[in-house]
Amino acid sequence: MNFLQKLFGAPRKPEKRYYVFTVKCNHCGETIEGRVDLDNDPSVEYEEGGDVYHVRKALIGESRCFQRIEVTFKFTPERTLIQRDITGGEFI
Repeated sequence: MNFLQKLFGAPRKPEKRYYVFTVKCNHCGETIEGRVDLDNDPSVEYEEGGDVYHVRKALIGESRCFQRIEVTFKFTPERTLIQRDITGGEFI
């Protein structure tokens, strides 16, 4: 048994893969939950002083007005949130 534990090691803790957020539509007040896949969604944006990862999402509600809500996020290479912006709604 010790041989297998040494070979495969202790089970790793799962890393946080998703950034989950909730927005509220300015037009009808519907709340919408969205998420960013931190492994696949960010695109690199080269700025002065280092790399920044950029994500842009468009959310549309299901039950009321179908207005588009656009959100943008900026992350560090370690996937720490730096900035978030929204058009057509507000973050909750």
